[in-house]
Amino acid sequence: MFTGIILAVGKISQIEQKSGDVRLAIDTGTLSLKGANLGDSIAVNGICLTAVELGEHNFVADVSNETLARTNLKSATAGTPVNLELALTPQTRLGGHIVSGHVDGLAKLLEQTADGRSIRFRFKAPDSLAKYIAEKGSICINGISLTINKVEGAEFSVNIVPHTLKETTLGAISVSDYVNIEVDLLARYMERLMKGEAAADCPSRVTENLLKESGFI
Repeated sequence: MFTGIILAVGKISQIEQKSGDVRLAIDTGTLSLKGANLGDSIAVNGICLTAVELGEHNFVADVSNETLARTNLKSATAGTPVNLELALTPQTRLGGHIVSGHVDGLAKLLEQTADGRSIRFRFKAPDSLAKYIAEKGSICINGISLTINKVEGAEFSVNIVPHTLKETTLGAISVSDYVNIEVDLLARYMERLMKGEAAADCPSRVTENLLKESGFI
């Protein structure tokens, strides 16, 4: 699990085609991996990858075809910058929101506009994910925990403050680029609960009226 607070910007140093999928070598820049262990999870642009080789400032991870199909790693090349975050520990400050590192899909950047010292980014998510995106809710974009400011159908806007632009890869993306998105985990579980008996052959006491009475919706 992760928080969506980026620790460093690294870069993909090598992409190796390997028996039908891909192995990535990643330089972690200012992020030290001293103390990390083989098998640890590291978020790369919001994608939870398992370290199969480790150096102090680099690691290697295998990437499945499922991950390539769902994320912007499929268009990455050697030298592509990536946002990095180590898995959270019990001592980690939870400054963002709970992020699993399981990317739901890609969103397209439609527009960038100045908003004071910030930049407002407007994205278009896949229609199938629109129901999980709510105003003032959380979303993870390329591994960054962000607050959604406005929603119109499958389009949503976020404000990126100068610090985030400087310390992540968002300052380098352009209109028409695609980003990895992970919707709020709670929204997905809520949908499953709302299905009740339709989700499986078992009774459920969670109803829309119950959720309203309890103040959830």
